[in-house]
Amino acid sequence: MTEKATSPAIMRSMLGRARGLGSARSGLHHWWAQRLTAFALVPLVLWFIYSAIRLSGMKRGDVINWAVDPVVGTLLVALVLALFHHMRLGLQVVIEDYIHDERPRMVWLLVMKGVTGLLGLAALVAVIKLAI
Repeated sequence: MTEKATSPAIMRSMLGRARGLGSARSGLHHWWAQRLTAFALVPLVLWFIYSAIRLSGMKRGDVINWAVDPVVGTLLVALVLALFHHMRLGLQVVIEDYIHDERPRMVWLLVMKGVTGLLGLAALVAVIKLAI
């Protein structure tokens, strides 16, 4: 028998080879976060669409008066936070599923997280500027 055929790596079971490749626990957290943000987005998006339809055709001052309300401002901030977090989680899944090489995947993940973070920050600044 050759030395290669009796090496410990070949004799290991599939479970033994899978161990040490990382825990699946973070996937469950990611899955739950995606579901919770989706659940939160349903009423927030419906409220936002209703508000946008109601506000269409109004003057800028009327929209600002609407946005100054603390409840409206809080709901807008919640919408922005949930929306951009949900978007980041979804794009992360797409990148991890379809880019198989480690280095390009890490670069795309960093770029995506940076872009979604900046867009989310810009949306938050716009909401805060409108509400103040």
